[in-house]
Amino acid sequence: MNISKQRFLKRIGYEFNDPELLELALTHRSCGSKNNERLEFLGDAALDFIIGYAIYQRLPDSKEGELSRYRASLVKGVTLTEIATELQLGEHLHLGGGEMKSGGHRRASILADTVEAIIGAIYIDSDMASCERCVLQWFDSRLENLDKNGQKDSKTQLQEYMQARGHVLPIYEVVNIFGEAHSQEFTVECRIELLRKPTTGQGSSRRNAEKQAAEMALKRLLNDR
Repeated sequence: MNISKQRFLKRIGYEFNDPELLELALTHRSCGSKNNERLEFLGDAALDFIIGYAIYQRLPDSKEGELSRYRASLVKGVTLTEIATELQLGEHLHLGGGEMKSGGHRRASILADTVEAIIGAIYIDSDMASCERCVLQWFDSRLENLDKNGQKDSKTQLQEYMQARGHVLPIYEVVNIFGEAHSQEFTVECRIELLRKPTTGQGSSRRNAEKQAAEMALKRLLNDR
């Protein structure tokens, strides 16, 4: 396995017992009949349950309609595309010639569907507990920032700013981890195509560092770079 794929698995947070399942999950239908559509179907169902249960636990006073709206906001294609970008999934896709030439590795619908396929592949390769662990890790900051006042954190605001203008979503990368396991300090860079240089954030968790880096990027964007 090459270094790039090892890093990808580290970002996913899961080591496959059957590596062929991952390759299938990354295979778009443009490659032929052996593709990720069945895994996508399974992953979609697992994702709905995992996020639904997480919201049920976090919002004990919310009614059914509210819970449904929160779940829909988290499992929609926009959010899955953001997660795919954070995982740097696009560079590992298997695409047919036509999709490759037309930029399929950046196409939002393909990226979102592949995230669901990977969830399905993890479920088949292991169990629901492993699947849930990975999904909650990917959605951690989004679940953390759920609130009834509709407040959006800096990562969400930056994502929406870029999408509204038709640009590629931000990429976050941990560039340094300092300190002992119980008191680590994370340094994260946020790269977006509208800024020549990345912005940097620091925090006691990756999530907090990403939010700080996104906040800095927003400030630079709103102040004409």
